[in-house]
Amino acid sequence: MSIITKLIGDKREWREYKARVKALPAGYGTAVEGIERYLMYTGPSDAERLMRMLDDLADLFERAAADRTPVASVVGDDPIEFAEEFKRNYGLGSWLSKEQQRLQDAIAQATEEQAAES
Repeated sequence: MSIITKLIGDKREWREYKARVKALPAGYGTAVEGIERYLMYTGPSDAERLMRMLDDLADLFERAAADRTPVASVVGDDPIEFAEEFKRNYGLGSWLSKEQQRLQDAIAQATEEQAAES
């Protein structure tokens, strides 16, 4: 697959996703757009994984709209925790996730070094 085809495919996939979000009933689309924005800043750094995540997000809210499940019931009391948990299902990949993992690794190493000295 050529780079041009890949880019055109990505554009087409993005447009299809945005059309799905636009077709959602009032409230559901607004919620998806808010979560989308959050994921764009904190989600995976590669476009393929991000697009897969956003498609799944659209699926979730399409099902919720079809079942008439209120947005608040989908995301719960803490929309940030919802977005973070949703993102965790896709593994590490964002710069933020990588830095969080580096911090955890550094603290684990520091703890091991201190235990070795004792």
